[in-house]
Amino acid sequence: MSTVDITAETFEATIEKNDIVIVDFWAEWCGPCKSFAPIYEEVSTKHDDIVFGKIDTEAEQELAAHFQIRSIPTLMVFRDQVVLYSQAGMLNNSQLEDLITKIRELDMATVHAEIAKQAEA
Repeated sequence: MSTVDITAETFEATIEKNDIVIVDFWAEWCGPCKSFAPIYEEVSTKHDDIVFGKIDTEAEQELAAHFQIRSIPTLMVFRDQVVLYSQAGMLNNSQLEDLITKIRELDMATVHAEIAKQAEA
């Protein structure tokens, strides 16, 4: 699967309807974003079960503000509607593949139990 553009109108449905969603916050004027784009696109073609979304921070300023994006590129990973990773900066192919492996291996029952425990506190 190649990357998909995500907007404020499509964001919620994308997160809710897919198990794993990786989001790249970027802008056209951002040099590192342009360098990261081919890496992101290449890795996206290897994982048909993951949605690789792109959010243009210039066009989608409300989403960028909601997630407090301060520098770009910023990568966020959602699994079962939970943000598991959020970090600014580029990753190379192997770092992105390692991140995907770790996200897949994570026991989401434990994650949801921890979230529930924190909500009670």
